Amino acid sequence: MTEDKLSRRMILIGGTAMLAASPLKALAQGAGPAIHVMKDPNCGCCSAWIEILENDGFAVTTERSLGTLLMRYKLENGIPQEMASCHTGSIEGYMIEGHVPVADIRRLLEERPEAVGLAVPGMPYGSPGMGPESEREAYEVLLIRRDGSTEVFTRYAAA
Repeated sequence: MTEDKLSRRMILIGGTAMLAASPLKALAQGAGPAIHVMKDPNCGCCSAWIEILENDGFAVTTERSLGTLLMRYKLENGIPQEMASCHTGSIEGYMIEGHVPVADIRRLLEERPEAVGLAVPGMPYGSPGMGPESEREAYEVLLIRRDGSTEVFTRYAAA
């Protein structure tokens, strides 16, 4: 009988510890910069990119948007049509268009250039959320200046 009570007690203590720790994990994951992402609700690669951000500590909120409404949002926020991808994030006054790696977002926030934000036009294979990095095609992350011009922010070679 004593062993049963001890086992139940240990289960209760263990369960309580797990419950107590789960809010800490949630706080730790959301402790980073807050980013709001506009995305097509049917897009799996957008969700994969968002999961990468969350796993790296970003506090992510999402909003569903489709077609012309999403494109209008991009254009109104300074994303040139030729830079468009499938989702758009907004973070600390910058726009993040497409599958931009976390390291580039963090660098943007550290350096704080005069710019609209960053873009990975299209959906290059192997970019975050678009398949394994070990099989990635070469792509560039572009800095979008306020005048609409762009320059290479980071180059990723094919793997």
